[in-house]
Amino acid sequence: MTGTEDTPAPPPAPGFRLAYVPGATPAKWVRIWRERLPDVPLELVPVSAAEAADVLRGGAADAGLVRLPVDRTFFSAIPLYTETTVVMVPKDHAVAAVEEVTLADLADEIVQHPLDDVLEWVERPPGQPAFERPATTADAVELVAAGVGLLVVPQSLARLHHRRDLTYRTVTDAPGSGVGLAWPEERTTDAVEDLIGIVRGRTVNSSRGRATPPAERPAKKTASRPQQKTAGGGRRQGGKTQGGRPQGGKQTGGKQAGGKRGKPRKRS
Repeated sequence: MTGTEDTPAPPPAPGFRLAYVPGATPAKWVRIWRERLPDVPLELVPVSAAEAADVLRGGAADAGLVRLPVDRTFFSAIPLYTETTVVMVPKDHAVAAVEEVTLADLADEIVQHPLDDVLEWVERPPGQPAFERPATTADAVELVAAGVGLLVVPQSLARLHHRRDLTYRTVTDAPGSGVGLAWPEERTTDAVEDLIGIVRGRTVNSSRGRATPPAERPAKKTASRPQQKTAGGGRRQGGKTQGGRPQGGKQTGGKQAGGKRGKPRKRS
């Protein structure tokens, strides 16, 4: 029987799912991942800050760029950076006339405190509370734009919810919001280790990198020892003389190599 049978296609490579919360910017690390691991698809999974932990616990994502802190009894986490905190205000508000403010400067202002607030307040949020807490940060931004209070958020969220009629200023003594890479500790896979290396800035050939197997890396070149000419015209290599006289003052035929016989000592 002639002809060829159809060869089944190999199964697709398992992908990696990276969750990320609003304000987190995974673009740089995604680009490096796709350069180093082009055969491993990377899927981005947008999640709210409140649901990020449940998404990771349930296995809907392998790792996530999340707001810190996280439950360290279940998750491993690497802090990446801490954001500056700002206050969002209408452009015609008095706060817009200065470069930065303190929490005390907001004491008499109505400050919106949405249910999805990601800042860790030691006692209570600054300012005067609104009549009702908005459900989301996006809802709070709409209220600020309507002239109902101000909003204190991490700077990335102020940029995410940018509007022409709003601006923001730094709040110097407000708590910052940390962003980190987190994953279930019991599911620390090779792919997770690859992502850890990427976010930590390791090179592809670092001792803990896995993107390039050792067999595929270029072998190290061994520098050859330079040859040195000897007094007899030969070449010395590795402590031996080639094609010339032996080294070191050894006697050869009653004479020292490279020297003359000395005069006999006079007997007394």
